[in-house]
This record gives sequence, C-alpha cells and structure tokens, in this order.
Amino acid sequence: MDVTLFPSVPNGKIRAIPSKSAAHRALICAAFASSDTVIRCDGTNKDIEATAECLRTLGANIVYESPFFKVSPIKELPKKAVLRCGESGSTLRFLLPIIPALGIEASFVLEGRLPERPLSPLYEELAAHGAKLSRQGSNPLVCSGKLTGNEYRIRGDVSSQFISGLLFALTFSGEGGNLTIDGNVESGPYIDMTVNALRKFGADPKKTDFGYCISKSPIICAPSEEVGIEGDWSGAAFPLCMGAIGKGSVTVTGLELNSYQGDKAVVAVLRRFGAEIHEDNGGITVNGNRALHGIEIDASNIPDLVPVLATVASVAEGVTVIKGASRLRFKESDRIATVRNMLCSLGADVTETDDGLIVKGKKTLSGGTACAANDHRIAMSAAVASVACSSCVTVKGAEC
Repeated sequence: MDVTLFPSVPNGKIRAIPSKSAAHRALICAAFASSDTVIRCDGTNKDIEATAECLRTLGANIVYESPFFKVSPIKELPKKAVLRCGESGSTLRFLLPIIPALGIEASFVLEGRLPERPLSPLYEELAAHGAKLSRQGSNPLVCSGKLTGNEYRIRGDVSSQFISGLLFALTFSGEGGNLTIDGNVESGPYIDMTVNALRKFGADPKKTDFGYCISKSPIICAPSEEVGIEGDWSGAAFPLCMGAIGKGSVTVTGLELNSYQGDKAVVAVLRRFGAEIHEDNGGITVNGNRALHGIEIDASNIPDLVPVLATVASVAEGVTVIKGASRLRFKESDRIATVRNMLCSLGADVTETDDGLIVKGKKTLSGGTACAANDHRIAMSAAVASVACSSCVTVKGAEC
C-alpha cells in the first residue's frame, strides 16, 4: 500500500497509544501469578497479541475485552508448545529464557526479520546452563532442556531484552540466583521497567554491585487493583516531533511523566534542538515555528528514537551527530541504512557511520517517494518528514 501525504500544518491533540513494552511485561507477570489479574490496556497490536497468544499456549487464560485484559494464570504447563512470536523481538527474547527455566520444550515460530536478529550472548548463556537450542537463525527455533545453576552472566551492551528475559526466568523458576551484567548497560530504563513490573507482582529483584539478585521461591501475586498500561513514549515521539518541525501546536496526552520508559527522553532531546515544549498533567505540548539547531545525540539508551530524531535533525540548522546506535542494524530493518535512504530520498543530507548518522540540516526538504522497508518506524518518520517538505511525500509499503 502506498500513501501520499501533502505538506500541512499539524495542529491539535492526540492520546498516546498504550505502551507495548509495559503490556508485554504485565501480561507475562500475570500469567505466572497466583491469582487472576485485570490489566487496563486501551488498545492492542500484533506484538502485544503475540505475547498474549504465546502465554495462552502455555496455559494461561487471557481474554481481551477492550479496554481490559483478564488473565487467569497458568495452572498446568504443557510438555511441548508451539509459540508464534510474529515479528515481536520482545516476545521471543522474554520467553526464550523462561522456557528452559520451566523445563518444557517449545518451538518458537518467527516472522519477518526476526530469525535474522541476533540472540548472542543470551543463546550461549542458556546453552551453558543446560538449555538445548537449535542453531541460531533456524525457524522454528526449538528450545528444550532444564536450566541448572544459579549464577548467570551476560553483557549489558547488546540488548536489555536479554537481561529482562533472564530476570523473568530466574523469578518464575522458583530457584532464584545471581545475574552478573558485564560492561556498560544500554537501554537500561527498559530493565528498570522489568524490575518495576516484577515488583508490582510481589517479586523483589535486588540491584547489586554486579547486577541483580533474585530470591528463591518468590511469591508472584496479582496486585489488588487493576494494572494500568501507561501511554507509549516511543509512539508519542512521532506527533511530538511533527509538532517540533511544523508551524502549529501539537499536544499528546495519556503519558506518564515519571515513566521508566527510556524514550521519554524525546522531550529533553527536542528541547536541546530548540523546540518549545510545555508539560501539564500528562499532556505534552510542542509549539512549532521555532528555529531548531543541530546537536549531538548519544542514542545508546534510546535507539528506537533515532529514525524520528534524524528526521528532526534533517531540518535543524547545522550538523547533528547521532552515535551509539549500532544495534539499529539488527532491527526490523537495518535502521541506520534505511533512515538514511528514506531521508535522502526526500532531499535530506545524511551520511551513515558505523554506529549512527551525520545529518546536515536544511531549511526544508523537497519531498518525493520514500520506501518504508517493511519497518513501521521508517514509515512513520517519513510521515513526520512530510510536514517539512515543499511537495508531497509518498510512502511505499505504508501498511507496515
């Protein structure tokens, strides 16, 4: 499907979609709790549904009647399961360590680029503790065996999802253990989200000098009140950035200003670009028609923001340098390459580096045709760019 967007002035108010990062974590915890959980989630999507369906296959009873998920926990695990992850990296990486922690066999069925996305060093750490895994890249990915030992070690600079998956596994196994994290931790706020979710359900992963300590036989219990899924800062970044490069005023509501989500940093980064932003009771308003200027961005904790921040940079005076984003080459697309291709096709001046981008800002972009590369963040960033183009933008493959 191709969609054409014409130059426009964005104005108005929009509510943030629910955070799929928070929804994944709440559903997983609820499936392993000791009683039923009600989760308020004002919308769903394919990634959230993939996690819900995998948990149903494992024995949880999960019903979605908008806006609530009603979750009855797993009472009896199957000996074998076929888990359909779709294209959701979170679903795969969170559940993969849990399966051998429970001692069952599962075949993970993957779609899109998900079979190509790396699982090292999580793959090797699970294998070293007794898990039996088919080769990386196989589809389905088959996992069996039972994890042994209570000392785990993993690098912190590859994927926070690996660390979250191990925190879930060590908690739900009932055996507990120590998780040592080597080196710098990237996307650390997403680990904080996992710890916070586990604590809501009664577990208490303790932060240590080396990583985390998980106590033996924690009681996972449903909160007495419904669990609310907060607004998604990653999704909110697109209208906020559209407001920053437009000539109107855009407000996004339904956001938690004290969120653990790392992508709430979009507000601070836009302010550094020179955008005018006001915060009021969960509403963020960005007033456009301001002169923006280039900045330097360390994206190691906010990799998902790179496509739309690069779009802002393309019309910010001077040079913007984005670094610390090498992991983007293994997302739904090689996002360093596809961001560059998308923006350059619309008239921007963008150069790739090994771990990021160099963007030389212009007053306006020309418009044209952009390929979405089967990547939603590329398609949405192209839509944002249309606000700053002198002619229309056609997004090819917009159905992604």
